[in-house]
Amino acid sequence: MPPVAPMLAKAVSQIPDVGHVEPKWDGFRTIVFRDGDEVELGSRNERPMTRYFPEVVEAVTANLPKRCVLDGEIVIARGSRLDFQALQQRIHPATSRVTLLASETPASFVAFDLLALGDDSLMHTPFGERRRLLESALRDAGAPVFLTPATADVDLGRRWLDVFEGAGLDGVVAKPVGLPYTPDKRSMFKIKHERTADCVVAGFRWHKSGPIVGSLLLGLYDDGGSLQHVGVSASFPMKRRAELVAELAPYRTEALAGHPWEAWAEAEAHAAGRLPGAQSRWNPKKDLSWLPLRPELVVEVAYDHMEGTRFRHTAQFRRWRGDRDPRSCTYSQLEQPVRFDLAEVLAGGPQA
Repeated sequence: MPPVAPMLAKAVSQIPDVGHVEPKWDGFRTIVFRDGDEVELGSRNERPMTRYFPEVVEAVTANLPKRCVLDGEIVIARGSRLDFQALQQRIHPATSRVTLLASETPASFVAFDLLALGDDSLMHTPFGERRRLLESALRDAGAPVFLTPATADVDLGRRWLDVFEGAGLDGVVAKPVGLPYTPDKRSMFKIKHERTADCVVAGFRWHKSGPIVGSLLLGLYDDGGSLQHVGVSASFPMKRRAELVAELAPYRTEALAGHPWEAWAEAEAHAAGRLPGAQSRWNPKKDLSWLPLRPELVVEVAYDHMEGTRFRHTAQFRRWRGDRDPRSCTYSQLEQPVRFDLAEVLAGGPQA
């Protein structure tokens, strides 16, 4: 019975040879519960998502065994790639909007684990057996329900890591075949790209615990010379957060006058949804207000991949770059992954 916390993965630099490698999907992690006509979709944070994805509920009813619990990912495909930004728009409070988006940007469910089937819990069953049972359970399933590709070949897994990024995926996951299902524990391994970029620091947010820095707001200049907000760097030890207050202080003086994001302080600017102060769809009460800095600081950050024009995940602080001209921090420095068709991934991906 829901809720069930999903099993998690810890980051490693190389693919371990543990008997199973699969793509790492860039969507909403979802535990699907089906009991006849009753379907529940639970998020990674054990929050119900059923009302936001009526088309997924219909697909689950049509394609999954009558009584089962599956672990997987809700994703949205646009053309040959995953589109996480479109997926984020699906979390909306208005029923009429949910219905419209279900038609305009329908989601799919990609399954990668089986937690229960019929009357049997599989939580303590080794993963290799769970995978075999999952393949059998989804043998006759059709779109928009998919079984994630998998391989025992580490070399093939490395190739997937390279090419699947072009379809919008963000790495691969390795799972020991003897692994039981361990909710909320980092028992799997995730392998993602790590790249670096030099970004302009144009603002910051306070930490929720008090007057120390919570995150740095990062920007890159586009071809038209406008500074675009591309994400944040936020993973700092508490001591370092306190040190950053003094380091940023000189750049707070007269920061708003002529700031490239000055208009974003106006309420109507927040309707665009891409602004540093835009409301969180997952936590409407979260304070996302920010303070401007003169855009003169440059920082080197590590990131895994881009979603459109922004970093998909929180970037990691590496070092200040006092030798860089802020105006030289443009999108052109970023590595562009080779395009790859998502349909080929869902069909099993390249096998060599």
